[in-house]
Amino acid sequence: MREARIDTLDSLREHLQWAIELEHATLPPYLCALYSLDPERNREAVEVVGSVFAEEMLHLTLAANLLNAVGGSPRLDTPGMLPPHPRPLPHGDRSLELSLVPFGAEALELFLRIEQPAPPGAPAEGDEYETIGQFYAAIEQRLLLLCDRLGEQAVFTGDPARQVSAAHFRHTAGRLVTVSDLKSALAALEEIVEQGEGTARGGVWDGDQDIFHPERDEVAHYYRFQELKAGRRYRRGDTPQTGPTGEAISVDPAGVHPMRRNPRLTDHAPGSAIRTAQEEFNHTYCAVLHLLERAFNGSPRLLKVATGTMYALKAQAQALMRMPDGESTTAGPTFDYVEPELRRWSAGDGQRIVVLRDGPYVVYGGVPLRRKRKIVSEPEKNALTWQTGEPLETEDTYALCRCGHSGAKPFCDGTHAVIGFDGTESEVMRPYKELQHVHDGVGISAQRVGELCVHAAFCIGRTRPIAAMLADTGDSDVRSDVMSRIDHCPSGSYSYALERGGDTIEADLPQAVSVLEEEDGLAGALWVTGGVPVVRSDGRPLETRNRVTLCRCGHSGNKPLCDGTHREIGFHE
Repeated sequence: MREARIDTLDSLREHLQWAIELEHATLPPYLCALYSLDPERNREAVEVVGSVFAEEMLHLTLAANLLNAVGGSPRLDTPGMLPPHPRPLPHGDRSLELSLVPFGAEALELFLRIEQPAPPGAPAEGDEYETIGQFYAAIEQRLLLLCDRLGEQAVFTGDPARQVSAAHFRHTAGRLVTVSDLKSALAALEEIVEQGEGTARGGVWDGDQDIFHPERDEVAHYYRFQELKAGRRYRRGDTPQTGPTGEAISVDPAGVHPMRRNPRLTDHAPGSAIRTAQEEFNHTYCAVLHLLERAFNGSPRLLKVATGTMYALKAQAQALMRMPDGESTTAGPTFDYVEPELRRWSAGDGQRIVVLRDGPYVVYGGVPLRRKRKIVSEPEKNALTWQTGEPLETEDTYALCRCGHSGAKPFCDGTHAVIGFDGTESEVMRPYKELQHVHDGVGISAQRVGELCVHAAFCIGRTRPIAAMLADTGDSDVRSDVMSRIDHCPSGSYSYALERGGDTIEADLPQAVSVLEEEDGLAGALWVTGGVPVVRSDGRPLETRNRVTLCRCGHSGNKPLCDGTHREIGFHE
């Protein structure tokens, strides 16, 4: 055991990064135990483990807020976050090993060891700590010392916009503290320790109400696991010494998937069903880490997207635990790190749009977002042009709703995960040049791909469609009208060259995403312009063009592209 060595701002930031790594390290073991439980047969155990997991996510977020407040940059999408199991807690007592095991006696003993309260009078320990409480006590002591020595303003130099607030995270009964000064920093540290160990460093209760049973006071993590071990709940008057003496809690051992202990990818040959499923899980889990890192580094709205992506994790893990892996065991997730280059879509910082599997569009690189409204003639309702509205405020990385059900449209709020949105994408289309039908006029060669049409109706025109006008394009006014209508086609279903086989002439469109509003308030597609690349959830890129329209009603038969279904269903914001 070592004394805390936190005597500079850099060492404080280093220890707060360790806190992020510590809080994250508890997540894979908790998830394995949680997903191994049959919720129908072990509802109470699911509630306990699920609530602890959600609060560990809260603690992770609080640790990130603390690090951001003192001018640090949280790191989660790194190989060091996912070493092989069994593994120790980061910078903790090496005798404590974290393993991936199903719910049961071994898992409970591990969780009790993780959440063990610090003994009365235990010293603060900044490294090789015996308990998590002693580690946070070291951070608290040195934070006070640095504020006293340097002044609060010199310590809390972080950008307030990087703080994650309760508006971004509402999954537990705890408090998500935004950190801006010493008082709020101490409150964040207190929340982490009390939810794990109990109030006043020795009480059973954590000061919150039970998220599943609001009529009950909530016990700290350590004591929730004691309840499962003892088969009874704590009630008022109980203490750590008496143990729980309240109503009985039942755990059905037969309602637990017998997951193989500490599964590894190398247990199975490449291409085998289990290994393929494990690799898919690892890609999803690393997507969560990637989104969390972005959320904690200036794009806090992405936290809802990260937590929503965990619903996919659940389905993938439970599918693994239904796959036999031996005479008496099933498969399970391995939690291996996937390098960003292998994920393809998460590598680099350039402007791009990524389609998340059954989730939203994630827009990288500060691509401007704005609204565009279709202007139509009255009373004929003929499409005339697009009117650009004011830009929408975004973070550098932001997520746009794809399911059509977000309460914060056009932004994603995680609803896709709750409703079980099926965002399955269609097969990749052949290149535009292979699909296009060419119709020549005079001084113009019109090219059309019907599969891209979103029925914006600019090609129909005020009197007759483009196809009927081409014969008259010897008249320069008619030819100019045809070119203008094609330039207004948002999907690029229509394009044109000056002669057959010539270079396609594209309108000069900026790199942007436009939220389209059509006649009568109808909510249209997302119009991506300026050649911003779009990457499918399987890592394959769409053909990069000057304009493309993406579905945002959730019902297109050509996902992720829009096919005009929003018009058929009367989609509105």
